[in-house]
Amino acid sequence: MDIFGTPGRSAARRAESPLPRPQGLLQWVYVGRVLVALAVFLAAAFSFRAVPPEVLLTLAVAALASLAVSGASAFYTHILRRDPSATFVYGQAMFDLALVTTVVHVTGGPESDFIPLYILVIAVAAVLLPLQSGLLVTFLASAVLIADVVFGYPAQLGVALWLQIAVFVLVAVATGWVASRVRVIGGEREALERQVRRLQLEAGDILRNIGSGVVTVDAAGRLLYANPAAEDLLVFRADDYLGRPVLAMLDARSHELAGAIATTQKDERRRVRLEGRVTVDGRSFTIGLTTTLLQSVDGAPPSATAIFTDISDQKRLEELNLRAERLEAVAELSASLAHEIKNPLASIRSSVEQLGRRVGGGEDERLLSELVLRESDRLSRLLNEFLEFARVRVAMSKPVDLALVARAAVEIVRQHPACTPETNLRVTGTCPAIEGDEDLLHRVVVNLVLNAVQATNGAVRVVVEVREASRDEIPPVVDLHPAVLLRVTDDGPGIPAELRDRLFNPFVTGRVGGSGLGLAVVHRAVQAHRGVVLVDTGPGRGTAFTILLPARARQEC
Repeated sequence: MDIFGTPGRSAARRAESPLPRPQGLLQWVYVGRVLVALAVFLAAAFSFRAVPPEVLLTLAVAALASLAVSGASAFYTHILRRDPSATFVYGQAMFDLALVTTVVHVTGGPESDFIPLYILVIAVAAVLLPLQSGLLVTFLASAVLIADVVFGYPAQLGVALWLQIAVFVLVAVATGWVASRVRVIGGEREALERQVRRLQLEAGDILRNIGSGVVTVDAAGRLLYANPAAEDLLVFRADDYLGRPVLAMLDARSHELAGAIATTQKDERRRVRLEGRVTVDGRSFTIGLTTTLLQSVDGAPPSATAIFTDISDQKRLEELNLRAERLEAVAELSASLAHEIKNPLASIRSSVEQLGRRVGGGEDERLLSELVLRESDRLSRLLNEFLEFARVRVAMSKPVDLALVARAAVEIVRQHPACTPETNLRVTGTCPAIEGDEDLLHRVVVNLVLNAVQATNGAVRVVVEVREASRDEIPPVVDLHPAVLLRVTDDGPGIPAELRDRLFNPFVTGRVGGSGLGLAVVHRAVQAHRGVVLVDTGPGRGTAFTILLPARARQEC
């Protein structure tokens, strides 16, 4: 335990105390002690004819003792850097009382000019020790002074001595009380500083590890702070821009981000729930953006902080939900229209067929009848597709081996006329089990693989991959874990840019003669299984449809 009564208190903590550092104060004690002893001894030595030899010998011993004790003490506290304990300080005070008493005794006792040295000893003890310990040192100083007067100078025992004792007590009480109050205030300040440091460390740790980017820019547009997430999202090094103008760089990567910071500083109003785009290294994504002002304590113009995050997955999920709602509405309308049209169409076809069988009809009538029948059949097939699109429901849910479903679907596509000798179809993966409708999932795989084949006139390589999805492959905004991944990848020309935003809408197709319902059926089927379907495509790099479906409890394959 150190002299403040706190176990294990480090020197660094004491350095922050409002009180003088114990080592610093003791250093002056060592120096003052040696100087006083040497000064008194040298003064006596230069006037040795008037000083009795025994007095000169006493002062020499005192000077040597002060050198030895001070040297040993300085070695302990400053060379070894040991914390001075309460016992150590008590020992220093006792030696100083003995040294001062010796000097006072040989220089006139109560009339000595060195009596104020007692006050210095008492003051140092009051600062370094608790109040009661300082009073104990004061009592000892008073006792040795009274004993010296009683036994050495009894004739001078009087009011002056008691006034000196009263001054000792007053100094001890005043210094000890002030020191104790300062010590309490210092402890409170240190506790507050520790709490502030802890909060700073926690805040720094949070800012370093959150997924949102944080950028702080001062009124002159210079970068003050950027966390690692901001560096990753904007692809820059904060150290390269600290203290330098940064708005031009931000504007090149995200015009909305730089504009929000600039306008926030200009009108001193925070912005919330803004959206923008970040475009860097050929990658573009949507960010959600909020700005706030940080007022300076010294009256300087406020700085602006922008907090932004990649919300592309969230936007994609919102689009998926909106698309599902839109497809549901279209499905209901398609079912109603198909039922309303199918029956009259059947009657029309039957009537035309009977008219075509009449004897005596001309060649033109026969051709027209065949045309009506052919178009009626085509319209009937389209209506059947409408009804299939409208009836996308999980009719019977049971454990399904998705890998076996994928292999069976690929074998069906191999027999399609669109497949050529250049068509390369392959299925990879194990057997993760899911709960679902086998027929519906079969339609999903057939539609995706057949679309890839038909889009390239058969000269394509298609890989169907089935496996368990890793956490990194599941968008953060999608609550699917564990999940099964079904990915259909082709090396075709990719989906045209004008079709990408409308890819899953009904009647949207890039193939001549297509109904545009295949991908709409895929989306509705995946949605019916509580899954999501994602698309990655681009010119010259093919297309990948990734379907994530909720998995059953983990089983051995």
